[in-house]
Parts: sequence; C-alpha cells; structure tokens
Amino acid sequence: MSNPIFLGIDTGGTYTDAVLFSETRGVVAKAKALTSHDDLATGIAAAADAVIAQSGIDAASIALVSLSTTLATNALVEGRGGQVALVAIGFEPADLERAGLLEALSGAPVYRLPGGHDVHGKPRTLDLSALQAALPTLAEEAEAIAVAGYFAVRNPEHEIAVRALIREATSLPVTCSHELSSKLGGPKRALTTLLNARLIGMIDRLISASTAFLAARGITAPLMVVRGDGALISASEARLRPIETILSGPAASLVGARHLTGLDRAIVADIGGTTTDIAILEDGRPRLDPEGALVGGFRTMVEAVAMQTHGLGGDSDVAILRDGIAAGILLGPRRVVPLSLAALSDGSNLVSALKRQLANDRPGRLDGRFAARTAMTPPRHLPDRDRLLLARLGHDFRPLDTVLVSASERSALDRLAGQGLVRISAFTPTDAMHVLGRLSLWNSKAARLGGALLARQRDGRGDTLAADEAALAERVIATLTEISAHKVLEAGLSEDAARGFGPAFDPARTEAVRRALARPTSIVGFRLSLDRPLVGLGASASTYYPGIGALLGAEIVVPDHADVANAIGAVVGQITEMAEVLVTAPEPSVFLVSGGAQMELFDAEEPALRNARETASAIALAKAERAGASDPSLAVDEHISAPVIDGQRQFVEARIRAVSSGRPRLAVDPV
Repeated sequence: MSNPIFLGIDTGGTYTDAVLFSETRGVVAKAKALTSHDDLATGIAAAADAVIAQSGIDAASIALVSLSTTLATNALVEGRGGQVALVAIGFEPADLERAGLLEALSGAPVYRLPGGHDVHGKPRTLDLSALQAALPTLAEEAEAIAVAGYFAVRNPEHEIAVRALIREATSLPVTCSHELSSKLGGPKRALTTLLNARLIGMIDRLISASTAFLAARGITAPLMVVRGDGALISASEARLRPIETILSGPAASLVGARHLTGLDRAIVADIGGTTTDIAILEDGRPRLDPEGALVGGFRTMVEAVAMQTHGLGGDSDVAILRDGIAAGILLGPRRVVPLSLAALSDGSNLVSALKRQLANDRPGRLDGRFAARTAMTPPRHLPDRDRLLLARLGHDFRPLDTVLVSASERSALDRLAGQGLVRISAFTPTDAMHVLGRLSLWNSKAARLGGALLARQRDGRGDTLAADEAALAERVIATLTEISAHKVLEAGLSEDAARGFGPAFDPARTEAVRRALARPTSIVGFRLSLDRPLVGLGASASTYYPGIGALLGAEIVVPDHADVANAIGAVVGQITEMAEVLVTAPEPSVFLVSGGAQMELFDAEEPALRNARETASAIALAKAERAGASDPSLAVDEHISAPVIDGQRQFVEARIRAVSSGRPRLAVDPV
C-alpha cells in the first residue's frame, strides 16, 4: 500500500478523540465523542465511526491503529484503581514506609515473606507458608496481586516462584517487579508494581473495548498503545504492563505538538477534562525524567517524559475553601461530571433538583452536587456501609442532599467514587464557560443554576462567594487561569533547576511572582517572560490559553488540530525498547552477569562483557518485536567503572544498555 491510512484514538476523561492520518496527506478526518466510562467501546466506536464516515474510506483498509489514553494517569491523580494485595519478599517493616509505599497501599493487604537475595543475586531462604495460608481467601481481598522481591533485579527466582504459586491457586493477574524495572531500590520498585496491579483492570477494559470495536468493523490492523515516554507498544504488552501507560496521553500530546508546530523549543501545556500536563521541548525532544514518572504524588520507576501533571482541568471539581475568615475557591484534583453534561441525559430531574435547592432560603453544603452509580460490578469485599449507600443510588444522577442520610456517609461516597463505582456531578470550569456563553455544548441552564447555588455560599465573614452566577463563573475562570500560569512557571523553573540554573522554587509562594501575575498599580512593576513559545493543546486551549499567555507575557501557539494532538501523536511515534545488563565482580577473578533470564559467571572480564552485550541485544530486539516493531534497529552503549588504585585497574561494574527501535508493523506488512 503506497499511502497507508492510520487510525489514532485518544481516550480521555471527558472525550474520546479519533483521527485518520496519512504520512503524505496529514489529518484526513477527526472527530470527538464523549468518553463512555461505563462502556468504553461506545465512545471509541462513536469517534472512530465518525472519522471513517467523514473520510469515506473502507475501514478494512486501515493499516495501523494506535491508542493513547489519560485513564491511567487520571486514576493515579484521583486516587482510583482496583483492589490489590502486595507480596513483599525479604522486606522489613521499615521498607514499607519508604518511597511512598505505605501511602500507596492505603490499607491494602501485605504479605511479607522471608526470602529475597543479596546485591550479587545470592538467595536467602524463601518461606511461602504465610502466602499459602492466605491463598483460599486471596481472591476475596484483591483483584490483582503485586509481587516484589529484595534485589529481584539481580535474581528474580523468588518472584517467579511466588507468581507460579498464586497462578496455580487463583485466576488473579500477577505483576512481578523485575518485569517492570531493572533498577535497584526495592520499595520504589514495589510501589511501581503495586500501582501496575491497580491499573490492570482499567487498561484491560480499554483494550478489550478497542479490540471489540476493531473486530466488529473488520479492521485487522495491529493495535498499539502509547507509553509514557512517547514510544509505542503492542496492546498485549500494555495489558501486562499498564503502568507504562501512565503519562501515555501527555506523551502522545508532546509527540503531536512537535509534529503539528515543527517547533524545536517550546513549553507544551495540554489541558484536558481532568489534568493539565506540562513539559519542555528542547531540540525537538522532551527530556526523560531520570528519577521516573511522578504522577499523583507517587514517584515511580516508569521511564517517561519529564512532565508535570496537575489535577486541573475543565472538569475539575469546584469546591469552597472555608479555612480562615475569607472563602476561596479550590479546583480539583478530582474530576466530576459537569452539571451541564449530566443534564444532557436527565435534564428535567437534575434541573428540578437545582431549582428546589435554589428556592430554599438557607444554602446547603450539598447543594448542586449529585451522584449516580456506574455499571461496574462492586467487589465482594465491599464494606456494609458502602454497599448500603450504593444500593440507594440509581444510574441517573440523584441530589446528594436526598441521598446521604448521615455525615459519615460522605467518606463512604468518596470511597465508592475512588473505586469507579460512583460518578459525582458538580459545578466545574466547563460549567463556568457555559454560564459566560463561551461554550454552548451542553445544558447551559443547569450550569447557571449550579453557579447560582455556589455563588450564594458564604465565607467566614458571612459574605456570599459572588454576587451572582456570572460573577462566580468569572472568578472560577480567573482562578483556573492563575493556577495554570503558576504551573507553567513551576515547570519552567524546575527545568532550569535540572540544568543547573539555580534552585527550583514554588512561584505561588514568591511575592515578586505574585505581583508580576497580579500586576497591581504600583511604582515598581514586575514582569515575567518565557524564552520560548507556550503551545496550548486540548479542546479548550483556544479558550483558556490567551489569558494564561497574557499573564506570562508569552507567545501563545495553538496549532491547527490542537484539539486532537494526542490522537495524532499516537500514530506518528515509533517503538523503542531498552534492555540493561549488569556485570559485577563479587570476588577477585569472578564476573557475574545479571539482567537476563538467569545469572552467569565468568572468570575473565572480556567474556563477561561479550556475554552482556549479546544478552542485552537479544533482549532488546525480542522486546521490540513483541511490541510490534517491523525490522527494528539496534544500538548498544556501555559504561564501565574501573578506577586505577595504586597503579592497578580495579573493575567495579559495567552497565550494558541496548536500545532497539522501529516503526510499528502495518497490516500490509509481511509477517
């Protein structure tokens, strides 16, 4: 096929985007559909069918399908995900309190087993008795299992044994830490594995929805998924390692931004429904974060672009900060369904409830807030209080002032929402834009009523939050603009600090920056500037970013097709896989090669290095081929630490890294 057509799909928290793309013609067609969280296939089908109909092509002729998503990122930012258990081999109790692991566990069951290995991969005695005793009830406690062993990257045999035992006794998916990272740092690797297990169900549903749609339309093209570093992997690999899809959507947007603008140097900010993602382009490429992706406050071992992800978007929950005397506005980090959107499916009941609340002379703290249960099946171990509350909810949005019968049920509702069993609807910046007439996508009447309810809430002095819904909407948009400007500055300052240009600092806590953004009438004025354009991406970029650029004194670039940059980035990337093998010298004239399927010993340095190069190359090529690469290339580099002490060369270690890259295999390629 001389001019193959690619289908790019981006599933976000609010919209699912689809693009048909040709390397010679560019964007052939694009479309959006609301993301259907209860059944992801519905939103995917609606968006993809729309672009196929626009273009008039035969769906069966599509040569490649690639998917980017913010679902995993959003889940970690919002604290959502499946119920998991951790099997920690050779870990001490204090290890569980490092690297944010205890916070991430959030009460999940932990089984500590004696075992693990030392730094050279030599085993300690493994005792499986505690796990064997728990096997009969394990499936009732968790939907997926994370397994992390001490120094498993040097020798994974204990993790493999535990995985085999769990798989023999249950049908639960199991993730082992050595499959996700070759880096040292047991607690951080355990954290990464735990988060991976938490995301398995979510990403599996997304890929299943995508493959079902492709099959129904007769599309036989390979399905790829964007990783957090912007590279592509096959859908089957993404199912096993969903943690690698955190920052998938943001990484795809960077690839798309570079393609759409041609800019080599820029700050790229992508505002979606749930998050705002900001990264720096230098020499046409984003920098990878050497410490691993930071999402939702957790520092993982996932190699990803150096991206700052904030729980700030068009669908961020607008809440009231009542600390102190004056009231303030809080945005996010939780995404809620905008009132204007919720009213599309159940407008009369929702609007009636808003009118009833507005007719009450006394404002209630639950005014303008609604809940509905999703189609997800609740887990068997759901607490009684949560189960009773869930039973009172229907699939249509109901006002919380009639649903919650006690204050303690607020925490139960938060838990249900965190597990994806309940959706919350409330006032958002998207509603504010409907109030101001800058958007007219959905039900503006519901937005105005919700804004009026929020405007009359009172602060510590007894003053109302705003004069009316319009003034409240202006305040919400001003808050979003100011916070966004701070986040862009924060990203730029962090990048400067990473390059050695002074320490990073929080611009929100700096008086000079505050004055520069507020621009008060004063004798001494402060001004800010950026050394490169600010590229705004997302469906609402053209609405929000001119105001952000005005605060920062920055050139704003909102390219054509900025609303579907993620979907474009999903199909213009390539597959890149890496393997690292380590050579150490535990004893004189003994060289240990680890990082492959098993450890190997050599009595001389050069044979050990040769074996390490061959092993790393074979692993990288095999990974690239599994990921779907066609005719991948290979590059190998090595770093040898061998200082000269007292005139004698002392070998310490060598790290051999192999990188294999290639474009995805197309449906028309020979297998």
